[in-house]
Amino acid sequence: MVLPQTYAAALSLIILTMLSWGSWANTFKLAGKWRFELFYYDYSLGVLIAAAIYAFTFGNRGHDGLPFLDDLMHAGTQETLFGVLGGVVFNLANMLLVAAISVAGLAVAFPVGIGLALVIGVIWNYALKPQGNPVLLFTGAAIVVGAIIVDALAYRTLEAGRAAQATRKVTGKGIVLSLVSGVLMGSFFPLVEIGKAGEHGLGPYAIGFVFAVGVFLSTFVFNLFFMNMPVEGPPVAMSEYFNGTERQHLLGIVGGLIWATGTIANFAAASAPESVQVGPAVSYAIGQGATMVSALWGLLVWHEFAGAGPRVRLLVVIMLVLFVVGLGLISVAPLFAGR
Repeated sequence: MVLPQTYAAALSLIILTMLSWGSWANTFKLAGKWRFELFYYDYSLGVLIAAAIYAFTFGNRGHDGLPFLDDLMHAGTQETLFGVLGGVVFNLANMLLVAAISVAGLAVAFPVGIGLALVIGVIWNYALKPQGNPVLLFTGAAIVVGAIIVDALAYRTLEAGRAAQATRKVTGKGIVLSLVSGVLMGSFFPLVEIGKAGEHGLGPYAIGFVFAVGVFLSTFVFNLFFMNMPVEGPPVAMSEYFNGTERQHLLGIVGGLIWATGTIANFAAASAPESVQVGPAVSYAIGQGATMVSALWGLLVWHEFAGAGPRVRLLVVIMLVLFVVGLGLISVAPLFAGR
């Protein structure tokens, strides 16, 4: 398999993760009036396709460990199940997050869900595999959480200032969905690490493939609930999926391809030689910076802050500064290990 051989290469893969995780949702916005439940079928297929492509290409080249198929055969049953379970847990968390956004809006779903996921993920991963200077790591993580909160406050202030729009009421359902999503989102990555650990653990491309299988198969189970008991709008019949345009289906697949590219890059970076490894805690924390990337898409491309007042613009600037500082501290944490 192919793995990064320098810290810069490993860190670049993590940054790719951040960009991919923060950008894939644009494909959903481009799909227009297409229910997320229907979009998700194509999205999960795209995740599986991408994982298979990377497994049979990068997973079969190079001299860093076993080739993909040999890796699968060598893996233990328990490790493989943990990889699949990681995909299942992530998938439910991701679908709940989208549901929370539809009920409570970005100002509640993102700081509660992704913020909680960041804190849980860093703590879990650092407990499983301590790596990097803990002061720099957790200070950086705290600053990134601060950036997420400021970003949410900017959204709230913007919406409150738009008198023409009805203010979206924050309900208990939205908060509960966000909390459950955050706990699950912060827990899937440690499951992946357990699947990779030990003599019979899976390599990054093999774990990525079984993870994708978990995402794809669980979509058909979870979506039965979301389609029949939607958090917003009327129930959706499966027949409506076939009424989608070719463009809408293609955008769903592309969204899955983009997300899976970032995820496989994250797994590969975390499996690099120990001397250049970014580490799972650091890689997860930077990956969660995708929240800020998503905000930038909304700001610069979708113009979600159009007509914003000076206070909102100031909050956006503060958010960007906190984001850069937090990621900077997290990125250099491995260089100051033991200090």
